Amino acid sequence: MTEESAGGENGMQSAAEHGEDARFAEVSRTIDSLLAEAAKLYVGQEALVRQALVALFAGGHVLIESVPGLGKTLLVRILGETLGCSFGRIQFTADLMPSDITGQPVFDARTQDFRFRPGPVFTHILLADEINRAPAKTHAALLEIMQEGRVTVDGTTHRIEPPFLVLATQNPIESEGTYHLPEAQLDRFLFKIIVDYPQAAEEDAILRLHCRPDPLETQLATTIRPLLDPARVIAVQDLCRQVRVDDAIIRYSSAIVRKTRQWPAFSLGASPRAGIALVTGARVVAAFAGRSYVVPDDVTELVPAALRHRVILSPEAEVAGNSVDGALEALMRTIEVPRL
Repeated sequence: MTEESAGGENGMQSAAEHGEDARFAEVSRTIDSLLAEAAKLYVGQEALVRQALVALFAGGHVLIESVPGLGKTLLVRILGETLGCSFGRIQFTADLMPSDITGQPVFDARTQDFRFRPGPVFTHILLADEINRAPAKTHAALLEIMQEGRVTVDGTTHRIEPPFLVLATQNPIESEGTYHLPEAQLDRFLFKIIVDYPQAAEEDAILRLHCRPDPLETQLATTIRPLLDPARVIAVQDLCRQVRVDDAIIRYSSAIVRKTRQWPAFSLGASPRAGIALVTGARVVAAFAGRSYVVPDDVTELVPAALRHRVILSPEAEVAGNSVDGALEALMRTIEVPRL
């Protein structure tokens, strides 16, 4: 190979890398704009908004544990508006049946035949409010839809148009009238996010929003503007899947997950799906930062959200007053962070 041809190849490679960097820089600017747009009406809870977006672009779903009244419905509406996507809400109750969320055939008198009427699950962003209040067969049906992205009724399959994000909530303070979500079903959520009460300044700002002359409905319509659309959301999802993951990052993620199975504070460790969640989510976090490659901090950021619902504290750890997040933090201090 001549010096001239080598220089030409290096130039083409440099141009390709520059083009790749530009695409990821654009993703980073878009995410910053989405977060700023949401902050106009959704005060505080930046981590919740960010991790919900990570889950969306990673193709996963989120379980939110919080007390009532922290604005989860408002969050779904704002995400839907800023992303240019459809959104909906299902209030789970003890008498909710699977057909109430999937839809069902209805008789059409004009055609003298049955036609499928889609249920509320046919949307882009869905709030499944208090999912643990429905019987097991109902939330199992939703989890199946989350996994497969489709509904099968009377032998006919109906696909849910992507992107599709479920934000399921459960109340940590009430157990009456609730059904326990089995660990195998919890494992299907990419992240579990715990939302606490807002800080004093944030709560003051929330009250000021509700003291404005315009009702919140009007503020939503006039303040929040769409920055994306479903096709562009899918394009960002595709780009996130192109983020490079070094073998050292793979081994680091695997070491974290495997250590949970030996950690004395846990009676049940995480499944391989936890490692998939870490790596998949880390690629999105890297894209959010404008990078085409994953660094260890991208993985570390997601450990609590990706693992807290996939491990179970031992009885001894519970008696000692330990928390899952505290045990995960202690575990992380024993894992050597790779140098890239």
